[in-house]
Amino acid sequence: MINEITSLKSQFLINPNITFLNFGSFGACPKPIFEDYQKWQLELEQEPVQFITVNGYKYLKQSREALGQYIHCDADDLVFTMNPSYAINIIAKSIDLKPGDEILTTNLEYGAMDKTWNYYCQQKGAKYIRQEISLPITSKEAIIEQFWKGFTKHTKAIFISQITSSTALILPVKEICAMAKEKGLLTIVDGAHVPGHIPLNLEELEADIYTGACHKWMMAPKGCSFLYIKKEFQKLFSPLIISWGFESAFPSHSQFLDYHELQGTRDFSAFLTIPKAIDFLNTHHWKDHAAACRKLVKENALRFCELLGTKPLCPLTDEFLGQMFSIPIHTKEPETLQRDLFEAYKIEIPVMRHGSDVYLRYSIQVFNTQKDLDVLYESLKELIANTELIEIK
Repeated sequence: MINEITSLKSQFLINPNITFLNFGSFGACPKPIFEDYQKWQLELEQEPVQFITVNGYKYLKQSREALGQYIHCDADDLVFTMNPSYAINIIAKSIDLKPGDEILTTNLEYGAMDKTWNYYCQQKGAKYIRQEISLPITSKEAIIEQFWKGFTKHTKAIFISQITSSTALILPVKEICAMAKEKGLLTIVDGAHVPGHIPLNLEELEADIYTGACHKWMMAPKGCSFLYIKKEFQKLFSPLIISWGFESAFPSHSQFLDYHELQGTRDFSAFLTIPKAIDFLNTHHWKDHAAACRKLVKENALRFCELLGTKPLCPLTDEFLGQMFSIPIHTKEPETLQRDLFEAYKIEIPVMRHGSDVYLRYSIQVFNTQKDLDVLYESLKELIANTELIEIK
């Protein structure tokens, strides 16, 4: 196992002089996947017309079929997008909201998603209800109970992250989706951090709409994500950009694909690396490596909380934690702290505001070791001793 981890570490292009503890933001591409990416880009430049107007459609179909098999859904219910924010903009712009309608969510969602929903709800006279989930989490049942306190007769849909961003928590989305369907609600899930991180089975989850990033934990090149919509809802959503696929002169078997797949001139090479990314994960038995990463995450969690005078946001179990851990930290200057950690200590790690709270989130991937977390620990100790950036309460 140790030899394989050493071998895998050499597959990544990350600067070896940086202690990289921020895989959760944008991922990182191993050499075989990056080389596959460049192969597609080269083919694009060698014959751009054939690539974009003829062969690209066949390649995209192959990639969608590979992804559909990996996440357990029909390939024709998937379209690729640059990122989950783009995908949710498609949904929020088109969803039929009337004045007074409500979208129920949590207070733990990604900031860009909050902005998106707030923008479109304001335009339509609807309300975006950010139901409070108390921290620290005590149980899955407590999350579910608190979430549904935000439900009213005006609730039209739910929007929820399967893994939150700033707090790095796995939420009980399957149970919440099941209850939402009983109430006749549309279910929309932000799974940006999920593919390649924890198992994803869309057949079992039964979300009506789901978006995930492939450039994070699946390690595809940047700008590779997907939007899944159940067939029965696909015609409700117009393309974000009107292009040749809209009311196409040569329609395919799927209006959903026509509307959202053909978006004018763009380099969609990143989308085509999905089969290679899945092959990389399968070849290297990623399930075992992910388990080792989760173990390292949990083994260090209390140590960091004690150093910073805070408490974990949840029980330290696989039910709530994947390969990331967010440590509450008391600082009035999170942006300065983040830059100091990078510039003075060569540590890449986010220090994120979420409302009035701040979190230091470390991500653990196969190339990380205990030494990386020790470097972070000693750096924080030094900052506590020598600066006023971090407050201990």
